[in-house]
Amino acid sequence: MKKVSIFVDVQNIYYTTRDHYRCHFDYNAFWAAATEGREVVNAFAYAIDRGSDKQKQFQNILRGIGFTVKLKPFIQRSDGSAKGDWDVGITLDAIEAAAESDIIVLASGDGDFAMLLDRAYQRYQVETEVYGVSALTANALIQSASRYIPIEGKLLLT
Repeated sequence: MKKVSIFVDVQNIYYTTRDHYRCHFDYNAFWAAATEGREVVNAFAYAIDRGSDKQKQFQNILRGIGFTVKLKPFIQRSDGSAKGDWDVGITLDAIEAAAESDIIVLASGDGDFAMLLDRAYQRYQVETEVYGVSALTANALIQSASRYIPIEGKLLLT
């Protein structure tokens, strides 16, 4: 069996599926697809923590599926803008995991991760799969992936 490491940019997936489809991502269906016939080495879901009970419940669901949930506090700036992304954390964890994986699975549409996938392949010859909402996934990210899987159909909760 091939070894797989999975990385989910929770905020990106939440907003892209909500904005494009007006529904939610099916993490159980995603897990089944991403892990089928594979040995899971790592599985991380990166989220912003606002401390709400609903969020805690969702985080527990992710843990129940098999993810290690990594949280960063939500930061509200004095000018009203907000900060909270995991791009650097995901990148560092994924590069480390590439050394012990055959496949890196990334759920995100963020084009900033194209460099990560390119580097992981160049350095470790690891296959890379990207799950993202087609209309909201950067072309650079799609092009950098060994395989692109659009989030649609059975990957959506309707």
